[in-house]
Amino acid sequence: MIGTLLFGMGCWQMGQRGFHGASVKVDEVDPESLVTPWLIACWLVAVIRGLRRGHTELRQFYNLDSIRTPNRAGTWEEAALYFAAFGLKPKLHWYPFLMDLVNRYSRRTGQFLFGTPSQYRSPVRP
Repeated sequence: MIGTLLFGMGCWQMGQRGFHGASVKVDEVDPESLVTPWLIACWLVAVIRGLRRGHTELRQFYNLDSIRTPNRAGTWEEAALYFAAFGLKPKLHWYPFLMDLVNRYSRRTGQFLFGTPSQYRSPVRP
């Protein structure tokens, strides 16, 4: 998921708009991928929401002063600012950096950084 978003961020930085460029890039890496532009948009929103929710805790480990929350949910601009603050770059072996980030956050808060924890989900009613 994060790798795909890094592909998308790279496409955005080259002037592309939307999510199609990232889905094409993923297809080049894995031709059997079922990643669509819509799925990438959903992933971006989920990651941005997690980063916004964890912003206060993440500030203790990373300099997040340059990050401003735009009016729209899930934008490449905001993702690029967070990724840059964490040292994540499209052509970098980013996995160790991401694992360190997620582990630090989880140890400090006892929660997951991305996604909605079950205790915060609305109950399903029949």
